[in-house]
Amino acid sequence: MPTEDWIRALEDGRLVKFTNQDLPGGGSFITAQIEKHEVVYSIMLDKVKNPLSRQEVEGRFKAELSKK
Repeated sequence: MPTEDWIRALEDGRLVKFTNQDLPGGGSFITAQIEKHEVVYSIMLDKVKNPLSRQEVEGRFKAELSKK
C-alpha cells in the first residue's frame, strides 16, 4: 500500500500536509491537516483511479481548507 505525503502552502500562507494512501481493491485514504491544528480531514474513497494525482487529492479538500 504505497503512501505519499507532501506539504503545500495555501494562498494565505498556511501550510497543509496531505497524505494519499492506496488501499487494496482500488480505493484510497486521503488526509489533509493544517499546520498547528489537531483536526485532520480525511476521506476514504472506493474504486478510484490509482494513484490519484496531488491536484486531485488537494481538490477534494478545497472547501474545508478555504475556511479560516
